[in-house]
Amino acid sequence: MADHKFRPEIEVLSAADVPRRRHWDDAEKIRIVEESFLGDRQVSATARRHGVSRSLLTIWRRQYRAGELGVDAPPAFIPLAVSPVAPAVVPVTAQEAPRDTRDVQLEIVFRNGRRLLVPSSVEPEVLARLLPALEGR
Repeated sequence: MADHKFRPEIEVLSAADVPRRRHWDDAEKIRIVEESFLGDRQVSATARRHGVSRSLLTIWRRQYRAGELGVDAPPAFIPLAVSPVAPAVVPVTAQEAPRDTRDVQLEIVFRNGRRLLVPSSVEPEVLARLLPALEGR
């Protein structure tokens, strides 16, 4: 009589067969994140193209905006001195109106994408107290 017993073939998978988690260095993360910010591309499309989950790319984007991705030292103030050029002396007559002395606006763009417009006459101490709050520290 023939042996008609069902004998399924079994394949044993070991942990050694499965690749470990990939390690992304900061340069690769930054390149992928910057690509995800270009144009109207969706985060999920960029993640799929590079074989990364959408949630991981979202975390990297948040870290990038906060300045936590690939930064050795946090940004710091650079001392700056502006010396005005002395204008030519022009006699002011009674009929002339005084010059328009409006402040020049300075634009400060943070790594997290926020922008701050301040007049040039703002006191440095006030600005130094304001910037960390807007930077999210």
